Amino acid sequence: MTKNPVVLCESDFKILKEFIGISTSQPKGDEMSLAYELGRAKVVEDGKLDADVVRLNSTVTVENVENGKTSAYTIVMPSDADISQKRVSIVAPMGAALIGFKKGDEVEWKLPAGVKKFKIVDVVNQPL
Repeated sequence: MTKNPVVLCESDFKILKEFIGISTSQPKGDEMSLAYELGRAKVVEDGKLDADVVRLNSTVTVENVENGKTSAYTIVMPSDADISQKRVSIVAPMGAALIGFKKGDEVEWKLPAGVKKFKIVDVVNQPL
């Protein structure tokens, strides 16, 4: 698991913590992974979150370190997820892997195809 710090804004932390609390009656590996990230997160005021940190509704461009391929995804709540529109749920392995990290970070996460390493090459956020 990566040693990069996880930084979340207060509003995202509150939304995600409440979501995990509601969902723990149906334990899943993805949610446990998100819970782990939340447990180690540094929480900052909404206005003090750096613009290049991945948060809810961020559009993130990642590069697969192994093959150099890039892809862009928007990290959303499960109800808004739609892989055909590249909208990835925060509880999916990729969503949980990216939340709280910033442009330039490399993250490793266990995906269905095995452990993969990605570099965050761009993050686009709407103003908080």
